[in-house]
Amino acid sequence: MPTRKPRRYARYAALTLAVGGTGLLLASCAMSPPNPNPRADVPLKLANVDLPRYMGRWYIVANIPYFLEKDLVGSNTTYTLRDDGKVLEDFAARKGGFDGEAKTYQFVNTPDPSTGNAHWSVRLFWPLYGSQDTLYVDDAYEYTLIGYKNKRLGWIFARSPEMSDAKYRELLQKFDAQGYDTSRFRRVPQKPEDLGKSGYQSPGQPTP
Repeated sequence: MPTRKPRRYARYAALTLAVGGTGLLLASCAMSPPNPNPRADVPLKLANVDLPRYMGRWYIVANIPYFLEKDLVGSNTTYTLRDDGKVLEDFAARKGGFDGEAKTYQFVNTPDPSTGNAHWSVRLFWPLYGSQDTLYVDDAYEYTLIGYKNKRLGWIFARSPEMSDAKYRELLQKFDAQGYDTSRFRRVPQKPEDLGKSGYQSPGQPTP
């Protein structure tokens, strides 16, 4: 696989700003509505991750919208386990619509074995690092939930770009059990016919 210079991608750039305690993400979070979930202050419970099974393509089915992932559609990411135990990540999406500009980025992630490989340090570009936590992965490794400790950021990943409404609600319930405000999640369009549907993000819409 060719090596590309890591570039800033929305999700991880936001996490870096949150870790650093400065920047636009904090301003955005400060303006976010209060979390009404009665479990909002309960610490996140992390999953145990079998890294070889976790590798491969994941589609970003839904997230909590924020300004750095605005206007992306068809988002997906591919994980590859390196010999040194780190995980190479290749992200792809289109900006503004399915006929929009293709975006590709590459990152290096370092799982923490002491957390069951759930907590990852993410190298954006030296010396900036972010982080992410795996909150859930099903037995078949078809679905996974990614979160962040302040519960203002969250993502639903799936092996397929298609997800039934019932499965989506089931996965949202798992976020609810972890103390998230699930009303803030929106689905990411994975095909043109998703655009304009209720509950989906639409390019050009204001970020909540």
